[in-house]
Amino acid sequence: MLLNQDINKAGVKICTRCIYDERMPEIHFDDQGVCNYCRRIEDLEKQYSTGTEKGLKKFQKIVDKIKDDGRGKRYDCVIGVSGGTDSSYLVYLMKEMGLRILAVTYDGTWGEPIAVENMRKVLGALEIDLYTYTVNSGEVDDMFRAFFLSGVPEIEAATDLALAEAIYRSADMYGIKYTIIGHSFVTEGITPLDVNYFDGKYIKSIHKQFGKYSLKTFPQMSFSHFLWWTCVARIKRIRPLWYISYTKEEARKLLEEKFDWQYYGGHHLENKMTKFCQSVYLPQKFKTDLRNNTLCGEVRMGKKSREDAWSEYNTPPKVDDVVDYFKERLGYSDEEYNKIMSAEPKHWTDYPTDKKRFELLRPLFYILTKNNLVPMSFYLKYCFPKER
Repeated sequence: MLLNQDINKAGVKICTRCIYDERMPEIHFDDQGVCNYCRRIEDLEKQYSTGTEKGLKKFQKIVDKIKDDGRGKRYDCVIGVSGGTDSSYLVYLMKEMGLRILAVTYDGTWGEPIAVENMRKVLGALEIDLYTYTVNSGEVDDMFRAFFLSGVPEIEAATDLALAEAIYRSADMYGIKYTIIGHSFVTEGITPLDVNYFDGKYIKSIHKQFGKYSLKTFPQMSFSHFLWWTCVARIKRIRPLWYISYTKEEARKLLEEKFDWQYYGGHHLENKMTKFCQSVYLPQKFKTDLRNNTLCGEVRMGKKSREDAWSEYNTPPKVDDVVDYFKERLGYSDEEYNKIMSAEPKHWTDYPTDKKRFELLRPLFYILTKNNLVPMSFYLKYCFPKER
């Protein structure tokens, strides 16, 4: 990273609209110096009418359809919750819009106590039922060790897919056809393929090579499971924040005032493994800092200047006792930990994946995307050949 460098003297080409620079995978700039990722955000804003009256009306129609389809059932939709900003705000918003919610949390046993308390406060005040999908901690740790040994950056890939599988299973259990997802491309962008890749085959192949224990409680989403949930069960994935006006600052303020909700210090840092991954593992081993996703969003929205965002980006992430916790929990000595951290980094292309399948089935996934059965971010990220 270019520590404490002025944005005008950085020595690398930087987007004139955000702070993505030429080191970002698959980036290119137009004749105005604007990167392709900013242009993608513009296209999505037009497509979804994000933050406009038109976008709100589009989403209201979706909500009305969810209510109609939920008649006679106990719940209208499932929302995955973590105690973080996005999911906590979505629970509040969907309740305000009249939906009957089943909240689902994936307990991978690495969550921060503050996140658990946030969930208790919000769900309790709103009288929303919570279903907890608990996984054996030994299996979770074995999966993390496998990814750490594999040398790839996506140490949390299995968690991301496990959460999605747990939500699908919960929805299927209660006959629910809609899941509400708390992603915002405006505030987070769409992380490039080479920064964060995952699919079921990728996870299974890494665990098979480096894991030690069989997985009996860990929810794995294979390619066949993915097709079942989307094509047969037809459980839709709705992303309200793609339609409505949303900022994390305003959401946090509302949550704090209404529920005594507490902030945990950074994007997705309500989980110890996420904190280790984003504050230590990615910056130190891969020279990758995911804070630029959020910072770019703040710059595009006019919440922060490019100069201030660049300065913050080039200030090292805060590291507390998370490394000691990681080593102690996963059983690594200082020597073993340092050896793995200093080993040559690996890439998702070094292991078997389903990427070619996604590309071959692009017409199918386009149809699924148009029917809200697969997120647009998945289609854009996984269904096209990797740029050279």
